[in-house]
Amino acid sequence: MEGKWLSILEYASYKKKSISTVRRYIKANRVKYKEDTGKYYIWVKNYVPSHTKQEKEKLNLKFELERLKKENIEIKEELAEAKMLISLYEKGQGLNHKTSLDLPELPSNI
Repeated sequence: MEGKWLSILEYASYKKKSISTVRRYIKANRVKYKEDTGKYYIWVKNYVPSHTKQEKEKLNLKFELERLKKENIEIKEELAEAKMLISLYEKGQGLNHKTSLDLPELPSNI
């Protein structure tokens, strides 16, 4: 059987579908797919590449954009977590200083 395994991005471009649609196809078992090191590949029978150099560059740019979007989300989450931890730390520093001044003296007759 002649054909080729295409990445989700390549398959979406080849079939002129969105990436989310291709992912739904995989989830619904509408396409023959395999998973290799966390990446999905879809089998295309009688694959005839129709990509020009410009189309390949466009595909690579789309892939890079998706990667950068995911990385951006991860960085935003890490930043939000860091801000929260800093805020908690600073509040904790203020409480410790304040509470040491407000505590009553220990009785000396114990």
